[in-house]
Amino acid sequence: MSDVGGAFAAAATLILNLESGLAEIVALSLQVSLIAVAIACIIGLPVGASLAVFRFPGRKILVVILNALMGLPPVVVGLVVYLMLSRSGPLGTLGLLFTPTAMIIAQVLLITPIVAALTRQSTEDLWNEYSEHLRSIGSGPTEIVGTLLWDNRFSLITTVLAGFGRASAEVGAVMIVGGNIDHVTRVMTTSIALETSKGDLALALGLGIILLVLALSVNAAAYLIGEAAMKRHG
Repeated sequence: MSDVGGAFAAAATLILNLESGLAEIVALSLQVSLIAVAIACIIGLPVGASLAVFRFPGRKILVVILNALMGLPPVVVGLVVYLMLSRSGPLGTLGLLFTPTAMIIAQVLLITPIVAALTRQSTEDLWNEYSEHLRSIGSGPTEIVGTLLWDNRFSLITTVLAGFGRASAEVGAVMIVGGNIDHVTRVMTTSIALETSKGDLALALGLGIILLVLALSVNAAAYLIGEAAMKRHG
């Protein structure tokens, strides 16, 4: 019990002193996750809104596939990206394997379906409400999608935060394509797994506390934004 107490005390000291190794890991984690979420949003928001608005052959199949991809196993994504970026893979000449870029690619593949699917769900309700008005004023496809995304921005912020939460907690895919290399690709989740296996509970707990606070902050922000959206439309 004293060992656990000492580990917590040491973890608190690392956090309060902003220990350089811990700060480096946290900074890389945030960098990778934020870039991945930004790219996923650039792709997923318009794709999701377009699926909500436009009707075309095969749309229902795409919606089903998109919803299924929300539960895509991270290790499968990591394996696919690894095969693509390995020396014998089609993108092996780029030398991206075991770099932060490879980790970003894996996270983008994981987050984009989540962003797109949640965007489609929330935008479809809005489209059912505004479709006649937007058509009556002669809005084009780009204007319709843009208008719906803007008017749905509060719900979409929650979607973005959900994507960020998913990215920041990812371990399987980033471990496979990043390699958990010290000072290069070591992020919070992979560091926790490594340090726990080594018995360095102080650093593992310190990173775990930061990750937990980050997750709670994201969820709190999503809840407050959702409440604000409900009051706005209420």
